[in-house]
Amino acid sequence: MPHHPAPAPLDLAAVEALARRAHATQTDKAGRPYSEHLAAVAEGVRARGGSEAQIAAAWLHDAVEDGAVTEEWLAGAELPRETKDIVLAVTKRPGEAPEAYAARILATPGALTVKAADLAHNADPARAAALDPDTRERLRRKYARMGELLGLDDFAVRSVRSSRPSGPAEPF
Repeated sequence: MPHHPAPAPLDLAAVEALARRAHATQTDKAGRPYSEHLAAVAEGVRARGGSEAQIAAAWLHDAVEDGAVTEEWLAGAELPRETKDIVLAVTKRPGEAPEAYAARILATPGALTVKAADLAHNADPARAAALDPDTRERLRRKYARMGELLGLDDFAVRSVRSSRPSGPAEPF
């Protein structure tokens, strides 16, 4: 029987391209291309000293939750186990309590870095400025609570400040 080496894992450029294609028709709450959020989270992970596996997970962090890919696709994808584990850890399940979600993130090596970058971008006052006041306040509370559950004290402090930006707003 001939030996067939396992395919090499996807590199970051391939993961980015895949994520951009998977979310190509999706927009965020302000109508911006969703890939802008993915790029910001990937950059946030990179800025926090994240590994390539964590950066790849950042590109894919919402893919399962948003239905852009299935868990079955992820299981068979040529990705490092760490990337797959992180993506599954940060995938919020329907009806899941925030405490259970946070516990899974905290129990998965590397997932907290990805979720911290995600929360930081989601809670950015410049992005929030594009939302109506009720949505902005609801999301501010949601992100602050998750930051608290994850032990991200510095995030919780930043996110509970006024969501009114001091300079020109860039919609998210």
